[in-house]
Amino acid sequence: MIRKYSLIVFGILILGLLFYYIGWSFSPGSYGKADTYELNTSEKTLIEIINEVKSENNLDTNSFADHKNGHWYSVYFEYKDKNQIIHALTRPKNKTTTTFYFSSYKNKTDTGNWIDANEYFWWWKNSKAKKEFDSRILKKIEKKIKIQKLNTD
Repeated sequence: MIRKYSLIVFGILILGLLFYYIGWSFSPGSYGKADTYELNTSEKTLIEIINEVKSENNLDTNSFADHKNGHWYSVYFEYKDKNQIIHALTRPKNKTTTTFYFSSYKNKTDTGNWIDANEYFWWWKNSKAKKEFDSRILKKIEKKIKIQKLNTD
C-alpha cells in the first residue's frame, strides 16, 4: 500500500517537473529567459543612471550602441577584464516604475552566440553570470536610485 502511494507521488512529481520544463523551454515573449528586476524610477532616469554607472565603473563598450527598439531600450555593458559583453534592457511599466532585464551575455570575440541569462534549465549553471551581473551592475544602479530618491525627498 505504501509502495503504491509512493509511486503515485513520484509520478506526480515527475509529471510536474516535465510540465515545468516544457513551459520553461517555450518561454513566451521576446526575452522570455531574461532575469527581470522592478526598479522604482522612470525609464528616462534609469537610462541616465545606467550611463553614469557605465562610465564610473569602466563598463562602456565600443562594440554595441545603446538604442531604442519598439518598447525596449537595449543597453550594453562590457566586462573588460573578462572580454565579455552584457545585454540588458529597460521597459517602462508605468511613469514611476521601470522593468530592468538581464537578457544575455557573450564573449566579445564571438560573432554571435549570445547566451540567455537563464539559458540552462538547472539554475546553478546560470547562477555565476547572474551573481556577477548583480554585483557589478545591478547593485550599483539600485544604490544610485536610492541616493537619488533621498535627494529628491
